[in-house]
Amino acid sequence: MAVNNQISLTQEKDISKFDYEVDVVVCGYGGAGGCAALESVRNNAKTLVLERASDGGGSTALSSCEMYLGGSGGTSLQQACNFEDSTENMINYIEASLEGKGDPQKIKLYAENAADHFEWVKSLGVTYKEAVHLGRIVVPESNESLLYTGNERVSPFCDVAEPIPRGHVPSHEGDFGGKIFFDALRQALNTSDADISCDSRARGLVVNEDNEIVGVAFKKDNRMQYAKANKGVILSAGGFVMNEEMIASYLPFQTSFAAPYGNPWDKGDGIQMGMSINANIINMDEAFFGVYFYPPESLTNGIFINAQGKRFVNEDSYGARIGYFCSQQKNQKIYMVIQNEDFDPSIYMNKLPILAVAETIDELEAEAGFESGSISSTINEYNLFARNGEDQDFKKDPKWLKEFSKPPFAIIDYSFENQASPAYSDKNGPLMFTLGGLETLPTGEVLDIDGNVIPKLYAAGRTTAGLPRTGKGYASGMSVGDATFFGRMAGISAAKNKF
Repeated sequence: MAVNNQISLTQEKDISKFDYEVDVVVCGYGGAGGCAALESVRNNAKTLVLERASDGGGSTALSSCEMYLGGSGGTSLQQACNFEDSTENMINYIEASLEGKGDPQKIKLYAENAADHFEWVKSLGVTYKEAVHLGRIVVPESNESLLYTGNERVSPFCDVAEPIPRGHVPSHEGDFGGKIFFDALRQALNTSDADISCDSRARGLVVNEDNEIVGVAFKKDNRMQYAKANKGVILSAGGFVMNEEMIASYLPFQTSFAAPYGNPWDKGDGIQMGMSINANIINMDEAFFGVYFYPPESLTNGIFINAQGKRFVNEDSYGARIGYFCSQQKNQKIYMVIQNEDFDPSIYMNKLPILAVAETIDELEAEAGFESGSISSTINEYNLFARNGEDQDFKKDPKWLKEFSKPPFAIIDYSFENQASPAYSDKNGPLMFTLGGLETLPTGEVLDIDGNVIPKLYAAGRTTAGLPRTGKGYASGMSVGDATFFGRMAGISAAKNKF
């Protein structure tokens, strides 16, 4: 794909002077860029941060700020809640959940240092309540700070790693952990020597006659300006979900049914800046999207079926895994069969059509327009599994196996076309953000298409293909954990670069 014509290389010989001269230039002031800048400054590098928006925060500030953390015997929060989490156990789970798509080196470094990263976050002044929420939840409705955010308790993953809650969310009531975290990060940067320039859109790298990076070109106050970077440039400008051309090119399948989710400036600028100098891009066909049919967790007692009346997933899976398997059904037509005592509209999906309500499964099947025998045969088999306490088809945890025996019964239409999206999106469907980008080493160094390190170029966050590389195996907290941790690694590496 061609690089956006607004992103291009600038030749140093064409610049009369640099407006700034620093050690490190950070392009993007979200969770990744903010952490990179703070570590750069703390490692004695003169640092300039360029942010396209009028303030920092990016997608991190808009999130719940769950961070997927553990290992090293457990974080201080896990230990306070009586959970012990070995590094090996954490690695085993992440590798299994990503099903071969993960970067083993990044997974290992992250798992080995995640507990220390949690202490680093706390050192900024971010507070956590030493309490755990053990139910099926997306974000805590109260202020417990530890929760399960993936498929840790779900087959087959619970067979390869001991289930441990790893979602760490700042203590609060309500979904604004990202603001809590970013306010603390901003305060740390504001009291540092970092120079932060908002309303400054990076327009490309500056290179010398040997095509070596010497700085960044950016537009501010309606004029082009230039920053010289003696040690390195860090690209942390978010993903590309708000770039219609890029998602149509790289994610045509997901774009056909999903709605973009991110901050308005997730335009792929950082990725395109890297591409302009021959950086390699990977994992561009992967995106996160989910079907969060819970809470309430009682809905897990229901079953998902497709248009043929057949089950296709263990319903106790995390919402992102559910979403993946839903997407594989023809035309993303999916339905839930539920009995009355377990039905309670989800706070995330409370306007979905109820296709039919009936006293028997046969009547339900007919009223909803399904082929005779399709749903009833599925329910008969499922009831047998429930009586025997074993889901032989999908290994749903026996805790959630419940016989359909108490009418009335209902069918809810969870088809993607019925899933309402936020006001900023012009289409319905599950929310999506991208998981592909620049290929980097765990140090943050960017690789070119031949696998070589591009001198003085670093990247972090959704500008890269980081820790989470598949929506199917995604756990909430992997993105913010990845962005903040590997942002720090990029900041340290750039600051220590001997150029």
